[in-house]
Amino acid sequence: MDSVALPLAAAAFDATATVFDERFGAWRSVAAQRAAVRRALLAAFPIGSRLLEIGGGTGEDARWLALRGREVLVTDASPAMISIAAEKLTGCALPSPRVLAAERLGAFADERESAAAPPFDGAFSNFAALNCVTDLRCTGPALARLVRRGGRVLLVLFGACAPGEVVTQLARGDARAAFRRFARGPVAARLGARDFTIRYHRSRDVETALAPWFRLVSRRGIGVFVPPSAAEPWISAHARLLSTLAMLDRLASRPLAAFGDHVLYELVRT
Repeated sequence: MDSVALPLAAAAFDATATVFDERFGAWRSVAAQRAAVRRALLAAFPIGSRLLEIGGGTGEDARWLALRGREVLVTDASPAMISIAAEKLTGCALPSPRVLAAERLGAFADERESAAAPPFDGAFSNFAALNCVTDLRCTGPALARLVRRGGRVLLVLFGACAPGEVVTQLARGDARAAFRRFARGPVAARLGARDFTIRYHRSRDVETALAPWFRLVSRRGIGVFVPPSAAEPWISAHARLLSTLAMLDRLASRPLAAFGDHVLYELVRT
């Protein structure tokens, strides 16, 4: 698929796919936030679970879960990301990753129902893939057809009120970026020299989009004290400080969920 024909967000990630892991994988702040999400994934999905990943990128989380006995179908809107994921997951005995935008989950549900495929035990999306979706209202009914009753869904989106980003961006002298999450409409973003827009969905937006098919079980902050990636590479040079901040995150993730760099929503299929 020609990246020119891709949606703007998918084209941006397509353009940076070959350096994505190298760029973000070396950052300790990203690793700390990813570790918090992975603890939640293990707790929500027992060994043997069959899972759908939305916006799985290069397959980092899928490979990690596969090595711990979970089966994951990786989907992503970026063909280049999926190509890297397919290579990375070789030998993991997982379904072939596929190019699929979150907005096309309904069509994917049609396909699986036509093939009489069983529903997934759960689904997850990490690191704000759904912030590239303009309207989340298509997500709830599609996921309801893809996930079995009683199955869990874990969605990690950007927080809409992240003091850590405000402080970090003001320290960098970028007042516009410091307060961008308070915007209600589309917000300009740039990656891989490509421009696109994202939306900072509020908690109510997420719950409303998935009701009545899913009920919110918990909400926790990811990166309440651990700073956003905008603090890189400075924070990676201060491993002891970052370790302390990660410990504080574990204590404060639930009571201060609204103030995370990301917010993890755990929902159950009703």
